[in-house]
Amino acid sequence: MSTERVADYPRPPRLEPSADHVFVKFGGEILFDGEGCMRVLETFHPPTYYLSPDKINRKLLIPSAGRSFCEWKGVADYFDVVVRENRVHRAVWCYSSPTESFKEISGWFALYPGLMDGCWLNGEKVTAQPGGFYGGWISSAVEGPFKGDPNHPELI
Repeated sequence: MSTERVADYPRPPRLEPSADHVFVKFGGEILFDGEGCMRVLETFHPPTYYLSPDKINRKLLIPSAGRSFCEWKGVADYFDVVVRENRVHRAVWCYSSPTESFKEISGWFALYPGLMDGCWLNGEKVTAQPGGFYGGWISSAVEGPFKGDPNHPELI
């Protein structure tokens, strides 16, 4: 298996379809299980996966207060993930009206892997990108250093 060097990813970021099988669990429930995701590739970031609105378990999502702005994608809305007494605030986000370059992810959902019980790509459990603000998925398919890694202060 070849690895992708995140240092070679573009800036501005690129959006591309992914054939990876993505599986996400929270609170013992399946939040997502499927293929046909999109991923955003940006210099020094592991891929951020955007999950199809048709396959995500929306029963676990509750709109959350606050928004954020990305210079590339536009304004994001946030969602809490709730399963019984387990709730994680602002763990999922979505661009309902992204910029023209990212219109394909309109209504798709991304999440912070470190806030879930686990996230898997093709059966491999991923590691969350360091730093509380980033939503990248680190797997054996990508090679760092990664933005947010305290061992690489030049990238923080």
